[in-house]
Amino acid sequence: MKQKITVGILFGGKSAEHEVSLQSAKNIFDALDREKYRPVLIGIDKTGRWFLHGETQFLLNPEDPKHIRLTPSGSPAALLPQGGGMVANLSAMQNGEALDVIFPILHGPFGEDGTVQGLLKLADLPFVGAGVLGSAVGMDKDVMKRLLRDAGIPIGKFIAVHAHEAPPDFQTAAAALGLPLFVKPANMGSSVGVAKVRHGGEYREALENAFRYDRKILVEEYLQGREIECSVLGSEHPIASAPGEVIANHEFYSYDAKYLDENGAVLEIPAKLSPAQVGAVQDMAIRTFKALCCEGLGRIDFFLTQDRGLLVNEINTMPGFTKISMYPKLWGVSGISYSALLDKLIELAIDRHTKEKQLQTGV
Repeated sequence: MKQKITVGILFGGKSAEHEVSLQSAKNIFDALDREKYRPVLIGIDKTGRWFLHGETQFLLNPEDPKHIRLTPSGSPAALLPQGGGMVANLSAMQNGEALDVIFPILHGPFGEDGTVQGLLKLADLPFVGAGVLGSAVGMDKDVMKRLLRDAGIPIGKFIAVHAHEAPPDFQTAAAALGLPLFVKPANMGSSVGVAKVRHGGEYREALENAFRYDRKILVEEYLQGREIECSVLGSEHPIASAPGEVIANHEFYSYDAKYLDENGAVLEIPAKLSPAQVGAVQDMAIRTFKALCCEGLGRIDFFLTQDRGLLVNEINTMPGFTKISMYPKLWGVSGISYSALLDKLIELAIDRHTKEKQLQTGV
């Protein structure tokens, strides 16, 4: 009988998207084919501590996005550098877990930004998703936009501001970008810390709030248009899904609209686009994915405007896998089921690791 692949599901984390990661992890755990895989649950609490969890009751309130929590009953754990995929159980060192591959379903900083990806490379462990470079540039919206601009991919106008710099005053920002405008942390996802600004009082408050989450923020022009999203799958030869459209019932597609309010947005899957528009979205999604050195998976978010056509807003290198997440839903209408999608992502992770192991690391 073929040996099962042991898949570590790494979830939770220190970011503001902790609860989203818990929802994603539950869906992945439930969908993994038990004939092929043996899942191992590794939860990270909000202070950054790692725990090994049993397969039952690893989450509290798992069906309630507003109150979902990581159960406190796990065993403290640590990933061993160059340990060949060994996760040590710190309360019983002889009972660690030897992993074949890991799915780091972590969203936002301390998980989707290259930090965990670097640790997994040190541990010589195959992992799903972008590597260190793709994860880092995909998370940093300033660097991401500069790379896209250099690649000739259309984006909106923006100003990057560091915490040690004086931000442009409201009149200067409004003259450069128009009104309304958006203020957001450079390294954050799911619209956390994002504000729509119409006047000077809102601007000052938005700057202060964004700097709570990052030491670099963006001030961006407001793009009036349809919000289109497209999923990408693959590494050396990535493919794009049918596009979908987000029709927000909130003022913009906020964290609450995405994950807490079940009526926060309508997801039009697939989007009502002409064949030419579908082709343009898919082509630009793959170009964006490649320009940002991504691998495995990514979701590219666009604005389709009346006057400027299609513009890239951002990439998400580890998109959500919740019940309402666009990434798996788009592949579902494109002919790849949730469970087949997980198969492909795990296959891509192992294939990349195998190829990297063949490289020389010295003279």
